[in-house]
Amino acid sequence: MEPDVSIETGSMIRVAVLPVGGSIPHSRLRSYVAMLGQHTKIDLSSISSFYLEHQKSPFTHQPWETGSIRFKFMLGGSPPSAWEDFQSCRKILAVIGLCHCPSSTDLDLVADQFATACKGYSSALAKRCFAFCPSDSQLEDGDHKRDNIILFPPSDQKTQEFHMVTMMQDLAASLLMEFEKWVLRAESSGTILKTPLDSQSSLGAEEFIKAKKRRLARAQKTIGDYCLLAGSPVDANAHYSTAIELARLTGDVFWHAGALEGSICALLLDRMDYKDPVLEEEVKYRYYTAIQLYRRSYLQDNAQRVSTVSFELEATLKLARYLCRRELAKEVVELLMGAADGAKSLIDANDRLILYVEIARLFGTLGYQRKAAFFSRQVAQLYLQQDNSCAAISAMQVLTMTSNAYRVQSRRKSQKISTASQELGASHSDGGKVHPQLIVSLFESQWSSIQMVVLREILVSSVRAGDPLAAWSAAARLLRSFYPLITPAGQSGLASSLANSAERLPSGTRCADPALPFIRLHSFPLHPSQTDIIKRNSQKEWWTGSVPSGPFIYTPFSKGSSTDSVKQELTWIVGEPVHVLVELANPCSFDLIVESIYLSAHSNNFDAFPVSVNLPSNTSKVISLSGIPTKVGAVSIPGCIVHCFGVITEHLFRDVDNLLLGASQGLVLLDPFRCCGSTKPKNVSFPNISVVPPLPLLVSRMVGGNGSTILYEGEIRDIWISLTNAGTVPIEQAHLALSGKNQDSVSSIAHDVLFSALPLKPGGEVTIPVTLKAWQLNLSDTDLDASKSPSANTRRVSKEGSSPLLVVYYSGPLNSDELNSNGNSVPPGRRLVVPLNVSVLQGLRFIRARLLSMEFPARIGGTLRKRINCEKDITEEGNSLVRIDPYRGSWGLRLLELELSNPTDVVFEVNVSVQLESQPSEYGMSIFNNADIDFGYRKTRIDRDYSARVLIPLENFKLPVLDVSFFSKDAQVNNVLGNAVAERNAKAELNASINNLISKIKVRWHSGRNSSGELNIKDATQAALQASVMDILLPDPLTFGFRLAEIGTTSENIGSSEESSTAENSTGQTPEFIGKAKDSISPHEMTRMEVIIQNNTKEKIRMSLTVSCRDVAGENCFEGNNATVLWAGIVTDINLEAPPLQEITHSFALYFLVPGEYTLLTAAVINDPTDVLRARAKSDSSTEPIFCRGSPFHVHVSGTG
Repeated sequence: MEPDVSIETGSMIRVAVLPVGGSIPHSRLRSYVAMLGQHTKIDLSSISSFYLEHQKSPFTHQPWETGSIRFKFMLGGSPPSAWEDFQSCRKILAVIGLCHCPSSTDLDLVADQFATACKGYSSALAKRCFAFCPSDSQLEDGDHKRDNIILFPPSDQKTQEFHMVTMMQDLAASLLMEFEKWVLRAESSGTILKTPLDSQSSLGAEEFIKAKKRRLARAQKTIGDYCLLAGSPVDANAHYSTAIELARLTGDVFWHAGALEGSICALLLDRMDYKDPVLEEEVKYRYYTAIQLYRRSYLQDNAQRVSTVSFELEATLKLARYLCRRELAKEVVELLMGAADGAKSLIDANDRLILYVEIARLFGTLGYQRKAAFFSRQVAQLYLQQDNSCAAISAMQVLTMTSNAYRVQSRRKSQKISTASQELGASHSDGGKVHPQLIVSLFESQWSSIQMVVLREILVSSVRAGDPLAAWSAAARLLRSFYPLITPAGQSGLASSLANSAERLPSGTRCADPALPFIRLHSFPLHPSQTDIIKRNSQKEWWTGSVPSGPFIYTPFSKGSSTDSVKQELTWIVGEPVHVLVELANPCSFDLIVESIYLSAHSNNFDAFPVSVNLPSNTSKVISLSGIPTKVGAVSIPGCIVHCFGVITEHLFRDVDNLLLGASQGLVLLDPFRCCGSTKPKNVSFPNISVVPPLPLLVSRMVGGNGSTILYEGEIRDIWISLTNAGTVPIEQAHLALSGKNQDSVSSIAHDVLFSALPLKPGGEVTIPVTLKAWQLNLSDTDLDASKSPSANTRRVSKEGSSPLLVVYYSGPLNSDELNSNGNSVPPGRRLVVPLNVSVLQGLRFIRARLLSMEFPARIGGTLRKRINCEKDITEEGNSLVRIDPYRGSWGLRLLELELSNPTDVVFEVNVSVQLESQPSEYGMSIFNNADIDFGYRKTRIDRDYSARVLIPLENFKLPVLDVSFFSKDAQVNNVLGNAVAERNAKAELNASINNLISKIKVRWHSGRNSSGELNIKDATQAALQASVMDILLPDPLTFGFRLAEIGTTSENIGSSEESSTAENSTGQTPEFIGKAKDSISPHEMTRMEVIIQNNTKEKIRMSLTVSCRDVAGENCFEGNNATVLWAGIVTDINLEAPPLQEITHSFALYFLVPGEYTLLTAAVINDPTDVLRARAKSDSSTEPIFCRGSPFHVHVSGTG
């Protein structure tokens, strides 16, 4: 049998290509053969200039315009066949020699060698020797000698190819003329054609007559063969038709089948440009007939011990190759399986080998990879039966080709699986998703036994072929893929095979197929310096929007991520070490020694550090692999480089991920990590890693230790944080911010200390003070203090993670060179998160807060007091807010009562202070400035397990002016947005007023030597002030006071207790009102008095004023028959007009008839009140009168009546 047979084979002229002369370099020989192989088809129209018709051509229907001559080059030639007379295409009809002149200086010797080589091809009709690259002397000698040697002068490639075309056209013309001669000679004188089927004994008379009749049929068949070789299918078909009829008449079955095969070839060549179903059916019919004829000839002539089954099988293969397409797959499979059954009848092992090769190739073309692999293994078995290294190499190569179909291919050999693996790796890195059909194609556990056999055959053939690398690869694949099916002794044997193969390999040899251990990506243990990298833009405040919410700012591999389709981003810095955790597994029965393992970086910008590992049998281990990025750009780390069993291999993470996925779906035998006791793997995807230029690196340290600072609730303490630049780049820009819980507990941060230290050079250090105030504990944010003894009262401490975070944003210099090299990208900044570790203990506690009222009248006596109207006087008074001035009184005084409890083990001293405001207003009134005046109580001591109450007067919190703007806001909102929105805004205004009031009250405590703090009274007092805040803050429209007047002295102003500031008099100067002292008021004397009315609004008020006097029984002393007080002047229905924010006075005199205690009262009815006055009086009716009453003033009349 012959390889690569097809229907067109009968029209191809076989040309032996022989290297002659000296040794030809392999590269040169390949180029010469490639140049020759471009001319397997020569058009008849191109050889007309070389063709000479000596006599009338027998090829009467030669297609000169469309026909062609085909060549089949046989490199190295081929031995003569015994069946050359039966099929002329098997003859070597031409010989081409290839000579490399620089290796063969003597062309005469080359000519002799070429002539000697041609003697072995007696059937050759044309001989040419192509000599390439001749020297000048060889060119001169070649002009007049050696006709068969054709020189190819040195020139460019195109010239050489043009020369080759010319020579091949000349060769084709020569062969065509020789074919004509042979055909003419055969038609005139006939020829004797024999095959091994013909009897070699002397023929009897009958057999001689029979043979004589057959000669004509065989001659016609042979002439048809030469017509095909000459490119004339019409002439060939005519001769084949004659031969078929004559062979049928003479019973020459074998030649009948041959002529029928030739007619099929002629038919296809004649209709080469198109194919239709009718032609296909005709070809099938003729070939099935030819196959039956071949089978009949074999049965008839079997007694001669000459087998013709090879021709039957060749005809079957030719028909199968012609029909080989998916539409006719069933029919092609039947033909090929029938040919495979016929292999048993082949005597020669080489014929069986060729048959299996062709069947495997056709199954592969059809897409039946498993069947192709099966017959390829049959080819390998035939090779392995031969005891020589060349056959072993061939068997190894064939089995290597079949490994793709059996899914045990080498990673280096399989391009298709490599492409699929890349697609699989991309989908896996996008969130762990893989394509199920790809997994099925990669892992087919039902093939386990066959796969093991294939790998063992590859291992055996590699050892016999002397290829240690192929043997190591096969043993590695066998051990890695099928360790569960291999006994412990077999596993140890494979380990020995790996070691033996490695001994025959050079040191440092690499193999594409990994052995052990199994390696999977475990996690990325990210240092905060790696996670706190902030993308930086050209804006000045580039850190905006990147404040972390907790100490664990970034976790790139969190479980259950909602962005599975988006790859995680990870940034590494040049020069800073990084770590990757990988897990190794050794599921075999022997101890594994990994000489070195390190991360595999394909990006050439990462230096990995190798480590050695010892893995006992059936164990797994998680190790840390480290390295340093060296250049800016993307980093690709698909796996690890492992030096084990004497060979260096690359273990890809995605391969193990696919293996584990196949194990979870039952597609592979076993999970190597689970059988080693490892836990279920996490869904870890490899992120997109980018390397940025060197950045500064801040390291924080708490001065005095990194332990937690223990504080009581409200305690204020300073801590110091030391920041050191541990990087190689100076810090040019920095910003401090707060994050996390309880940010309000940070009172102050010394930003200027950090800014003054910039730029902070490498190794530089700066210490920043931070003031902390412990926050108020809630039940949900506290735990029981475990340090307390069980017998003591339980106290609560703050939970871990409730401390605030100090966030430092910093960046290095921004160089223009970096912008150009990085594509105008700004180098990123960094973020340092410093937990301000504070452990808050339960401290001084609020029990409740109440709003109290205190009322007692002012007193008019002989001693005249100085009115407090400036900051100096307030400061001198010191404790004025906690003392009631008896000469001013307090009617409707509001007091805030705070009840405090001490549940701790220490003693607290509590001090309450109030911050007031004092600044001149636009109307000349004096109000206090924030933080300028600070009133304080005396300290209150609270022992452990005791409580105390603190009273805070709220009188001085009143606003100095009753302003219309305070009420106009609600009116405007009500008109525009409606009642619901107005109500919400009113509540917001109310809460703002309460918060402003509470912020002025400071409750500070002190305990021991260094512990001091401040209590937060906001939550405790907000509910108490909710209902009465308007009465506390807003003054009355009118306030009243009395003044004793004496002749020749300035009268004293006894101000209302409701009034918190003194207005200017009519002259614009602030009065001091200091007069002559008088101990008491005597009866039976006319006492001159003045009532002072203060307008606290910005509008003029008209009123009707009434002054009354009552005794201790509450009876009116001005009216009735028993009146005890006489008056001079007007004391009822006094019509007055008070200018805005001004005082007016009204004088009168009283004559007391009876000594005793009296009370002076004032009341006014406001005429035509404005909306502001009605709002202050909480009156909804426009006709309801507005009354304004003053606080009572006590008068003591001493003496005897």
